[in-house]
Amino acid sequence: MLKHGVLLILLSIVYSSFSQTITGNQLLEKAISYHDPKNNWSTFNDSLFITMEIPERVNRDSEIVINLPEEYFYVKAIRDTVTTEYILKKEECQIKLNDKTNLSDAIKKAHKLSCESANSYKDYYTYLYGLPMKLKDSGTIINENVERKIFKGKEYLVLKVTYDETVGNDTWYFYFNPETYAMEVYQFFHDEIKNDGEYILLTEEEIISDIKMPKSRAWYTNKEDKLLGTDILKTP
Repeated sequence: MLKHGVLLILLSIVYSSFSQTITGNQLLEKAISYHDPKNNWSTFNDSLFITMEIPERVNRDSEIVINLPEEYFYVKAIRDTVTTEYILKKEECQIKLNDKTNLSDAIKKAHKLSCESANSYKDYYTYLYGLPMKLKDSGTIINENVERKIFKGKEYLVLKVTYDETVGNDTWYFYFNPETYAMEVYQFFHDEIKNDGEYILLTEEEIISDIKMPKSRAWYTNKEDKLLGTDILKTP
């Protein structure tokens, strides 16, 4: 019993020491190894089926195709009787509303349809479902100081990330399981002093192209702790 107790103490000391000395980039590499063990993200070509649940609103069902080698992005979103589609292929942009492409400027404005919106959707989905691999992108600044924090009653290794001004101005925190290095929470602030922005709880996983992606992504406000909505990744 004594030897067993001493071993546990030694393991605890080693583990504690490791968590204090691991750098931000080392943590990121371990997280990527967990989520994308075969390094498939750079050649990702697959579909995502996502249901967005928003309190007191009708669900939105989306089919998304991301083909990174071909620089192709497609999203089809259905809510009630309205179906919108965006197709981006390199510099080309196509917009559809209820399967129609000949849309007047008035209709586009009424439904907030634009190529700028198409690119925003592309950036949104490729960033969020490409995490943590997307943290290797140019313009990402990884803080080498890894913190150990308790969030919602659970302990995490936390990576702080900021961006070059040309990329973005928000401050992000990524929370990783200290044993598996799975990404389980992330949080962003526009102005950390004001405690604005949101935190996102990630639960369960779906494996798409051998990449472990969060099945459920629940969005909450930092300040009010209010649920904004939940994205649920589904298999076809």
